[in-house]
Amino acid sequence: MRTKIQRSMILVLSVTLLVSYGILTGILYQQNMRLLKEEVNKEAKYIQTAINISGTNYLKTMDEVDLRTRVTQIASDGTVLYDSGNGGEGLENHGSRPEVKAALKKGTGEDIRISSTLGEKMYYYALLLDDGTVLRVAKGMDTLGETASSILPVIGGLSAVMLIFAWILGKWQTARLVVPFNELDIENPLDNVVYEELRPFLEAMDKRNKEKAAVEDMRKEFSANVSHELRTPLTSISGYAEIMKNGMVRPEDIQNFSERIYKEAKRLITLIEDIIKLSKLDEGSVEVEQEDVDLYALCREILSRLSVQANAKNVHIVLAGEPVIYHGIRQILDEMIYNICENAIKYNVEGGRVSVWAGNTLQGPKVSVVDNGIGIPKEHHGRIFERFYRVDKSHSKEHGGTGLGLSIVKHGALLHNAQVVVESEVGQGTRMDLLFWKE
Repeated sequence: MRTKIQRSMILVLSVTLLVSYGILTGILYQQNMRLLKEEVNKEAKYIQTAINISGTNYLKTMDEVDLRTRVTQIASDGTVLYDSGNGGEGLENHGSRPEVKAALKKGTGEDIRISSTLGEKMYYYALLLDDGTVLRVAKGMDTLGETASSILPVIGGLSAVMLIFAWILGKWQTARLVVPFNELDIENPLDNVVYEELRPFLEAMDKRNKEKAAVEDMRKEFSANVSHELRTPLTSISGYAEIMKNGMVRPEDIQNFSERIYKEAKRLITLIEDIIKLSKLDEGSVEVEQEDVDLYALCREILSRLSVQANAKNVHIVLAGEPVIYHGIRQILDEMIYNICENAIKYNVEGGRVSVWAGNTLQGPKVSVVDNGIGIPKEHHGRIFERFYRVDKSHSKEHGGTGLGLSIVKHGALLHNAQVVVESEVGQGTRMDLLFWKE
């Protein structure tokens, strides 16, 4: 980064110097050109006045006056009557010269071109004399190029000095610019915002750090919860098995102990299966074979499987709505609706009621589960979808479960671009809506 900044500064200065030299050269050239024209024009008028007064004999003195100025007298038919270079002998007809034609027509004329006689670039200015001939005065323009070239060494030397100064200044300035980057606290990037232009980047970095910290905390909490949840049934199974192995169980109690071992093993298997499901959802490795699923028929099938639990708690289940098709992963949709309905039964009151509705809305397909159970305190609404989170741990354990059901619902909703809406009050019951947005 430091090297790039230095190179950029030197490049900018180099281009600036080059452009400045070009502009300066152009200005000097135009200024000198203007002065040259004024000088030639004045000289031509002086000579014109002298000839008109004293005649063409005045021209004979021009060879000794200014060798840099070329004076020519041309007849109206283009014949060269006099030329300060060689007296006019042997020169071709000048009637086709632009400045001569213009002078014969309008009284004055000018042109810039390379002289066929002298072989250098010249400025020509012509005037019509009183006797009908044309007086032409010319000067070479090589001096203009020499003037531009003469300042090149000065500009070159100045450029070298400026480039060296720019390199030193760039090195110093770059060192100052990169100090905040070198001293940046990656863990707390917003503690020292030196450049406002970097604030969005630093805010994104800070947000990422917080997200990483939150994920790390969730990972630690998840690991601790998994260890605890696995240890509890394993301890029970191990304890019952050890008692039975040591022959400390009466024959009539063996069946009871076996049932306890079976329930704990089943709970352990369910927990492991739920953990595997969540892991697959997190990693995006769920089977993505989607199909058209009738949510109403799926709800009816799920409630049929839960009828035993509902009857055991004397909870009345009602299904309403209409057939509605949604294109998704059937297994995940089944688990999402199953977990919501199972919670509505588990955390209901004796003789309670669960109403399930499936159908189409203006926003898209929807499944709504309403119960009149114990309800959820408002301060817990934002956390009920966290893994292993329980509103009342002691009360939850009475009903069993792994604490992962609603986490599966949340991840399944994310997978299907769906929304889970929760409305609940303590003692008033709970309403959970699964809204599948239209594609």
